Amino acid sequence: MKDRIESILANVFGGIFLLLSVVVVVETVSRKLFNVSLQGADELGGYALAVGSTIAFSLALMGRNHIRVDVFHERFPRGVQAAMNWLSIVSLAALGIFIVWIAFKVIGDTRQYGSTAQTPWATPLIWPQSVWFAGLVTFALVAFGYAVRATRLLLTRQIDTLNHDFHPKSAKEELKEELEDLAQRQTVEEGAKP
Repeated sequence: MKDRIESILANVFGGIFLLLSVVVVVETVSRKLFNVSLQGADELGGYALAVGSTIAFSLALMGRNHIRVDVFHERFPRGVQAAMNWLSIVSLAALGIFIVWIAFKVIGDTRQYGSTAQTPWATPLIWPQSVWFAGLVTFALVAFGYAVRATRLLLTRQIDTLNHDFHPKSAKEELKEELEDLAQRQTVEEGAKP
């Protein structure tokens, strides 16, 4: 299930920025060759960044890629590591819920005032903000689900599982992932050769 959600989020993230790159190319070519502007590539870029970043929050969380200062983490006893890992995921979930609450208030203000973008398109901001809000809700739900799981592991004293699933990635783990990714890309490239 986790891999499927990660795959869907990664494809949506990639699709957003692939589409944005096509818009930027069309905008650039039309300006240079025909002296005509779409007058919206920068607006779409801002929306893509806002939505893409919320998707990236969830992807980073699921891949344990959020940055944590872990200079002393490995030197602590297993129980202290578990408490720190639990505290980090619970704090992240609380932050996610707080951000959703603030975003909900922003959406409410946008609806109340009928706000539009200060651009030539005058886009009603409720549309891009709704997609942005959906991304934040997704992140908060993922973080909350992880926090519930970490809490259950802590309460049932499954310290090793908690530490394995929620500790910051070590340099060895990151190197192993990169080498596996490199091997997979090389296999794909070899299969594509005639």
